[in-house]
Amino acid sequence: MARLRRAKPRSERGAERALIDDPKVVLDAALRFLEARPRSATEVRRRLTGAGYEEELVAAAIERLGELGILDDAAFARAWIESRDRARPRGERALRSELSRKGIERQLTDDVLEARATERPDADAAAAWRVLERHANALARVADTRARRQRAYALLARNGFDSDTAVEAINRFEEPAI
Repeated sequence: MARLRRAKPRSERGAERALIDDPKVVLDAALRFLEARPRSATEVRRRLTGAGYEEELVAAAIERLGELGILDDAAFARAWIESRDRARPRGERALRSELSRKGIERQLTDDVLEARATERPDADAAAAWRVLERHANALARVADTRARRQRAYALLARNGFDSDTAVEAINRFEEPAI
């Protein structure tokens, strides 16, 4: 009868990884982490150092991935915003917060969001409209107009839209169809 091997406790694996001095092992670990989706350099750094790899080897792996064009924070930020605009619309405030948590520098975030606003001046308004459309059935069940508008406003605020964008989207959404 074959015995199942138990996974080593996390602390043991971290201690073993701290002894690794082969940059290829760390690079391979970073590539495995990047297989699922694009990541920022900070996310990769957190993951590898949290796993117990030496900081110097992690820095070298991140540098090498940058040289190869696999790890690019600007491309990651653009892709993140495009993905959000398509699948789960968010306002500029929420996008800034998400990118900050991903480790993207403020200046880079500003540049990417400015490019978005230049390319598509109505990006936030369109995103707010899509959020309202997605929740149209739930909002329609609220009979009182004032309560419905309050719920719509709260929904948009939770999704990172500023007050002007929210009010404009709600007004447009509440307009009777002709």
